[in-house]
Parts: sequence; C-alpha cells; structure tokens
Amino acid sequence: MQSVSDRIRPAAMPRIPWIPPEAAVRSASIGLRCPECRDFQIAISYRSLARGNSSAYCARCDAAFEQDNGIWQGLPKRRLAYYAQFIEASEQSGEEAGGPGSDPESYLALPFHDSKQIAARRRMIRAKTFRLLQTKILPEITGEGDSPLVILDLGAGNGWMSYRLAQSGQQPVAVDLLTNSRNGLGAASHYRSELPELFPRFQAEFDNLPFADGQFDCAIFNASFHYAEDFDRTIAEAVRCLHPGGSLIIADSPTYRVENNMSRRHAITRNHRLEEIGLCAEGMAGRGYLTAERLIALEVRHEFDWSTHRCWHGLRWAGRRWLARWGQKAEPPQLVIYSTQVKTR
Repeated sequence: MQSVSDRIRPAAMPRIPWIPPEAAVRSASIGLRCPECRDFQIAISYRSLARGNSSAYCARCDAAFEQDNGIWQGLPKRRLAYYAQFIEASEQSGEEAGGPGSDPESYLALPFHDSKQIAARRRMIRAKTFRLLQTKILPEITGEGDSPLVILDLGAGNGWMSYRLAQSGQQPVAVDLLTNSRNGLGAASHYRSELPELFPRFQAEFDNLPFADGQFDCAIFNASFHYAEDFDRTIAEAVRCLHPGGSLIIADSPTYRVENNMSRRHAITRNHRLEEIGLCAEGMAGRGYLTAERLIALEVRHEFDWSTHRCWHGLRWAGRRWLARWGQKAEPPQLVIYSTQVKTR
C-alpha cells in the first residue's frame, strides 16, 4: 500500500505550502498539521477540505498531504504500513458481513432504519444514541449561539453520523482508518446528493490526528473509543484538538462497573474473533471495553469530570442487568454516553 508521500501529485493539483498556525482563521478554515513531522501547519477552508481539488506539502519534511477519491491521507508512511494488514482484513470482513452495500437509500436511512435489516439491534442503539446527542447534549454545547459546531467524528466508519450532523447544520469532520466504499469513508459519497456539500473526510489514527491545536468545538468517539490502543494517549490527542471549553464525548463503548471475569471474557472473545479474521495485528486489539476505574483515572489525569447520559433500550436490555444481579452473575456491559468539557488551558 502506497503512502501519501509515494503517490504522484497530479499536474493540475495545486501545491499549497504549509504555513504557521497563527495565519488560520478559525471561523472559516480548519488548521491541518503535517502528519509526518507534526510541525508545520496550514489553514484550508472547510469547503475546500471537502472538495477533491487541493493538496499540500510540508516545507520542513516535504511530506505530501493529498486526497484520494476525496479522502485526505493523514497517515504517516510508517503508520500506513503498520495498519495495512488491519485495514485489509477489516475491509474483507465488512464484505463478508454484508451491509448497506451499493444501495444509496440504505445509507441515507442510517441509523434510524436499515432496509436490509442487518444488525438491527445495533442500529436501534445507534439511533437512540444519536437522538440523545441531537436533542440534549449538542444543544447544551451550542448554548445561545447560532454558529455551527465544528465537530470531530472519530471512528466515523461509513460517515452516517457526520451526514446527520451536517443535515442539522453542524460542520463535521469524519476520521477513520477505513476508506473503502462499503464500511469506510468512501461510502460517504452516497450522502453527497442530500447535502449542499460533502463533509471533509480524513484517513487518520486516533493518536496522531492531522489537525492543529485548539480549534474544534466537540470531538465524538462514535462507538470507537474502546478500540484505542492507549486510552490516555487517545484522550490527550483529542483534547489537544479542542479549543478551551470544547466538549469531548464517548458514545456506545461497552462499559463495566468493575474489572471482572465477564469483562475479561468479553476481551478474550473479541480478540479470538479478531484473530479468526486476521485483525489482531500487533498492538491493534485494544482493550475492547471500559470500566468505571479507567474512566475515573482519565478524569484525574486530564482534570475533567464525566457527565453520564443513558438511553432506554427496552425491558429486555434492562432485564439482562437485573437477572445478572439476581443470579449473582457477572454484569453485562452498559452502553452509556460520557461527556465532559475541557478546561481552559
């Protein structure tokens, strides 16, 4: 798999030199950071980021920062090679598992409806989570202002959340490792017909986001935080990209009250499934779940307080927890939305 610096820059593609971050105008542009040397930065308008007609190079290390089918390539060369096996296996597993496929209407209906009824239970959970985000959590962040929120959608997958956020007037930026047209960022092309302009998309990793410091209003880990290799480092990187007073949200990551046999079994089962489809590349398995202890540790290290928001997933879901306590068995995981406001630096 080629790195961004190995790809040939088309003759018609304008080369834009990296410029210092103070030249960025936050209200009209997004500041990008060189993914290779993490030094020089450039400001590009939000609209230009979403269009496939620009590229950049770093004046310090000469690394290329280009688009491939409208997706910005924000992985350094060495990291692209590191994730190559994981990306290939993830895309293959997505093909085998099915999904919306090539039907645009299936993507446009997400997460509220899946015309093929694939993973219907998971879609119902995602739909309730998004309704809570849209009706309660994000309005509290917006407050009295009428300016759109600039939101990082971390673990965006096929981009359904960014699509819904853009529909509601926000300015999302979708980030994921996968770029294919089924379960990766390439699938977002289906939303183009329903939006005035498509949102920017970046292939990047959680621990080296290709964005300048302190510019996003909100960062949402979209059912993805539990895949992080290092929770503390991942949180620190997201916080770096938020402006003072910005909000951090972790949605739909399985959480246990305590570390116990059930949570360990969850991790073991998940890792075995990953191994079966070749996803357990070195360092890629992650923990796979959260615990109250880990969340408290993140609060202490980063000096913030989590707020919890719960969705009602029905009697069957609640009954699982009651039966586990009544039978003195290990608890099933919770799906809770955690949010916090980053303190002024």
